[in-house]
Amino acid sequence: MPMTAREQAGNGALATNRKARHEYHILDSWEAGLSLTGGEVKSCRAGQASLAEAYAVFDRGELFLHGLRIQPYAAAQSGFNTDAPDRPRKVLMHRRELDRLAGTLQLKGHAVVPLKLYLARGRIKVELGLGKGKLLYDKRETLRRKTADRETAREMRN
Repeated sequence: MPMTAREQAGNGALATNRKARHEYHILDSWEAGLSLTGGEVKSCRAGQASLAEAYAVFDRGELFLHGLRIQPYAAAQSGFNTDAPDRPRKVLMHRRELDRLAGTLQLKGHAVVPLKLYLARGRIKVELGLGKGKLLYDKRETLRRKTADRETAREMRN
């Protein structure tokens, strides 16, 4: 059975946050569920989700994902498609994981950023990363290293 273009492009990823790995050193990552409506799930499966400006925030002991943009599902009936595309969505994790994550966020310069939105066992999951902000020279070094690796690989092929 041939793979779809979306499966070939992102290894089953529905959306990725490439900017997060450029802006942060990712120290740890977790798989978590999301509280979504039916139309949002169908829209995510159709590739209509964006993690570009998304971030996670604790509110009264629960973790919410802000900035995750899911376009309204086009084929939904008008009365069922009333969710705002940018609304905060609750992250579903075990209490002990949330408590541990809240403790590490007390450290200066740490943030929880979504890295990838993907399908796992028929459910939409989000990969969250604990990130520490990179400084400008770290970003330059990362770009320099990636460029050198790319040139080395090109020379090896030729």
